[in-house]
Amino acid sequence: MQINVRHQPSFSVARFTLDAGEPVRAESGAMSAMSGVTLAAKAEGGMLKSLKRAALGGESFFITTATAGPEGGWIDLAANLPGDLSIVDMRPGADWVLSKGSFLGAATSVDIESQFQGMRMFAGGEGAFLVGAKGEGPLVVSAFGAIDRFTLEAGQQLVVDSGHFVACQASVQYSLRRAAEGGLVQSMKSGEGFVFEFVGPGEVLAQTRNPSALITYLAANGLGTRA
Repeated sequence: MQINVRHQPSFSVARFTLDAGEPVRAESGAMSAMSGVTLAAKAEGGMLKSLKRAALGGESFFITTATAGPEGGWIDLAANLPGDLSIVDMRPGADWVLSKGSFLGAATSVDIESQFQGMRMFAGGEGAFLVGAKGEGPLVVSAFGAIDRFTLEAGQQLVVDSGHFVACQASVQYSLRRAAEGGLVQSMKSGEGFVFEFVGPGEVLAQTRNPSALITYLAANGLGTRA
């Protein structure tokens, strides 16, 4: 399997070039073009696991599997929102944590499953579940806007707005808190909401635009509803 990301950073598309009979998992609806492959959608991991991934992790109930024909083939995957893509080289024992909706595609040897993060996460507006990725092989994550990469040393801290978080290595510790000191009133005055506080070692990926902020803007300007 080879992956080539084109049209970066604003309208990125990932092309997976596959050998004969080689499969790749993709987020449902992400295919933009393909040649020499067949598609099949199923509830990966069974009914209960698929329900958990869809209802709690923000991913689709069905995962699409694209399989190359006898002469090989390719498939292009694109995210719903404009922005960049990043290829993560998954290794056994080096798991990653993804924000809901950031999974785009991966080798079938990479497992994707929602992870409960505690009731406090509901208050952050990003849901109480993130998505865990484990296994071996390439994983492609999507972002709204460009991607910033932060490599943290042991004990080094980083604060990222909850709506700008894309992914981090599982070796990174993280917690959710209000951005402003002094509770709800100060948070409202500052215009900021909740943030993730990360402590290294490990890598953190952030996106330069906030999908939740876009939804709020569209709703406030009457652009998110049909006439």
